Amino acid sequence: MNNKTVLITGASSGIGYELAKVFAEKGYNIVLVARRENILNEMAEKILKCYGVKTKVIQKDLTKINAAKEVFNEVKKSNINIDILVNNAGIGSCGFFHEIELKKHIDTININITALTELTRLFVKDMIERKQGKILNVASTGAYQPGPIIAVYYATKAYVLSFSEAICNELKHYNITVTALCPGTTSTEFSKNAGKCDLKNAMNPRKVAEIAYDGLMKGKKVVVPGILNKFLVFLSKITPRSILANIVKKIQSNAIFKS
Repeated sequence: MNNKTVLITGASSGIGYELAKVFAEKGYNIVLVARRENILNEMAEKILKCYGVKTKVIQKDLTKINAAKEVFNEVKKSNINIDILVNNAGIGSCGFFHEIELKKHIDTININITALTELTRLFVKDMIERKQGKILNVASTGAYQPGPIIAVYYATKAYVLSFSEAICNELKHYNITVTALCPGTTSTEFSKNAGKCDLKNAMNPRKVAEIAYDGLMKGKKVVVPGILNKFLVFLSKITPRSILANIVKKIQSNAIFKS
């Protein structure tokens, strides 16, 4: 038991779910944030039974205005200090930009950018006062590419990567590390929710979570899990963006139209 607490958004499935278990195994108390309260309650019971750490469930839909502030207020009301903030919650929609319902685009921006930014701003103030803390922001390998057929999602992840690298530089003077996790295709609910079929070469979310935890603890600025993903990111850096756009469009078109 280390008496430290981590807050994880999007904790009810996928990488967030696995990160919660990894942190619990290391003795961290956990604040679980997601929309599906029943799953969070089941998680809290399992974590307590298996690892004996404290858990708190906060049911919140981060697409809603003021949701991030409400999460922060509930944490403060419970007198919990957040030592590690994990902004994992994220959504996306696959399809032509002009054909996807506008609300879905706005919801994607609200979760992937607005809530992430608000939660970081709210919790980092306390970290600065304590002169210690860690932040893990989940971006994507898509952050390195334009994303036809999944345009808004890729654009939001580019923001997450750029934002994380920038505040990493600002906050290092306060003994606060900021890590951007850039996973590639992972076996989670994302593909189904985004409206496409599962892609090949998907990584196991547990493996991604373990790599993310290790990178966070080492204070790495950017973590790209998997050799294949590292190679694809390298190619993205040296390939003209117009060519990248055509490649991504073909990949995403195959995924959505064959689903």
